[in-house]
Amino acid sequence: MRETKFIEQNKEKWLKFESEIEAKKKDPSILKNLFIQITDDLSFSRTFYPNRSVRVYLNSLAQRIFFRVYRGQPTIRKRLARFWFDDLPHVIHEARKDFLLSFLVFSLAFGIGILSSMIEPDFPRYILGDMYIDQTIHNIEAGDPMAVYKDRDQLGMSMGITLNNLWVALLTFVLGTIAGVGSVALLLTNGIMIGAFQYFFIQQGLFWESFFTVWTHGTLEISSIIIAGAAGITMGRGLTFPGTYTRMQAFQRSARRGLKILIGIVPVIILAGFIEGYLTRYTDTPNIIRACFIAVCLFFVLIYFVWYPRFRSRISFSSSRTIADPTPDIKRTIDFSIIKSAGDIFADVLLLSLSYGKSLFKWSFGIAIF
Repeated sequence: MRETKFIEQNKEKWLKFESEIEAKKKDPSILKNLFIQITDDLSFSRTFYPNRSVRVYLNSLAQRIFFRVYRGQPTIRKRLARFWFDDLPHVIHEARKDFLLSFLVFSLAFGIGILSSMIEPDFPRYILGDMYIDQTIHNIEAGDPMAVYKDRDQLGMSMGITLNNLWVALLTFVLGTIAGVGSVALLLTNGIMIGAFQYFFIQQGLFWESFFTVWTHGTLEISSIIIAGAAGITMGRGLTFPGTYTRMQAFQRSARRGLKILIGIVPVIILAGFIEGYLTRYTDTPNIIRACFIAVCLFFVLIYFVWYPRFRSRISFSSSRTIADPTPDIKRTIDFSIIKSAGDIFADVLLLSLSYGKSLFKWSFGIAIF
């Protein structure tokens, strides 16, 4: 085939490919097919027109799409670093009032648990259950009050506790959709339970033994529950106080922020489960060592979730505002033909749920009644 004939046959296709490269909204399926055709044409030209300008043109065209896709793309390591050291602290700083509210609610509930146990000695039984109290009393009489942390194998106990804590954190976050009331309710429940649990050991004269044992893992575990409560309150705030946005817009914004906070505590919950399964059982460890370990865990929580976001706010965050605080579209439809970020996918899930939520609820309710 003559070179002119080859160019004439494929010129329209190449121009279309150039226009797709420059388009702001790219269709990945079209780009994929065109890129395959361009590389095929490039191979053909290298074989039959190795010293002609058409080969140079096709080679530059293939390079343009290659560098457009891969140039400047951050590696997974850079993306993770940006999330942990920039995006997440940015969101935490913006939700600092929600963090404070979550902490105050939990502290109030903790105090209620202690005060209720002081007024009614049997209150821990109502909260923790007769089985747990009787087993703990039996362990105390046997000379090992913290034997409950030694009953299971390390791996099984660690995995079971981690899964349970992840579920509690997720539930605390999701219930924030009830205008934040659900998250507050779970914070109250957990705070009262822990307060009653702690005072029960005070009644038994084992405060320090219980303190050094429970808070070895509890420092991270309880902090995670408080932070999950803050994430739920953050999400619920969008529904309750939409501000200048529509209620749907405000909910999309607050849900994305809350979800980032929830993702941020997953490693902390996993670490807390590992500590409870593998380290808490060593109750014979000197108290000074356990106290130092508790202090290190508390120091980490205060530094990363309290001090660091405030410090970064003073020197400004490098990420753009739209990353931590995306503005949803007023009227949005789901486009299944484009490549999307995780945040866009989450927004589409919410949009799909809201679009068909009434129908799904009616069918589910009807089936349940039936």
